Amino acid sequence: MKLKEVKEILSAQVIVEGSEDLELLSGCGADLMSDVLAFSKENTVLLTGLTNPQVIRTAEMIDLSLVVFVRGKQPPEETVKLAKDRGIPLMSTDKPLYQACGLLYSAGLRAEKLAKLE
Repeated sequence: MKLKEVKEILSAQVIVEGSEDLELLSGCGADLMSDVLAFSKENTVLLTGLTNPQVIRTAEMIDLSLVVFVRGKQPPEETVKLAKDRGIPLMSTDKPLYQACGLLYSAGLRAEKLAKLE
């Protein structure tokens, strides 16, 4: 799925621009960055209600391709500046996390395959 499709499906506001042709392979909805670090991988869109700079640092560590803030949340300037510096596109949607994930899944963006933890 392309970045521009995510924008359209979620009726999202672009906060930090990215290439509209950026290809996203999977999606993840989470507020716990430890879960994102444990289960996510590159070329993934992260949907979250957290807006602090730690979200961008997490995205950078595992090469996430896009961060979408749900429930109409707007990140503080510190988060926006960090995303610009790291080249990580940001969007915001008024939709709640559950609905946003469902819309992207219904449009063909698949969830990540999770490995079982032992």
